[in-house]
Amino acid sequence: MDKSLLQQQVLERLAADLLHVEQSARAAHETATHEENIAENKYDTLGLEAAYLATGQARRADAIRQAMTHWRQFRPATYDATRGIQLGALVCLVDADEKEQLLFLGPDGGSMQLVNDSRLVQVISIQAPLGNALLGKCEGDEVSIQIGAIRQQFEVVWVR
Repeated sequence: MDKSLLQQQVLERLAADLLHVEQSARAAHETATHEENIAENKYDTLGLEAAYLATGQARRADAIRQAMTHWRQFRPATYDATRGIQLGALVCLVDADEKEQLLFLGPDGGSMQLVNDSRLVQVISIQAPLGNALLGKCEGDEVSIQIGAIRQQFEVVWVR
């Protein structure tokens, strides 16, 4: 599985998300500034609500642009067993039910699922609980995370 191809898929998905958010922000801005939405009394809040929405969408667009910058600058390194799992690793985990999952550890802002070689790959950051727990681990190591009242355990099957 090619990590640079995964990186390209993340960038494509982020670009599509950015386009959608920018369109939503423009629509909310137009609603907020349209002359028919000028408040006639204190209960008439459509324009104000649209302005809040436009601001939130603009912030989301900025966050996506920042994530795209991080992903463009990102260079996934080859796995080094002496250092263990690091940012850029492609990891195969198996849980207690023998269910496998593939994870690609990348920069912030790319949390998504991709399909590569007809396999599902979950993209996570090292700030995610599981991503952080994987740092420094090697093939054959066990990883455990606590999510609420549930403890999940995994074994690292392979790393690339």
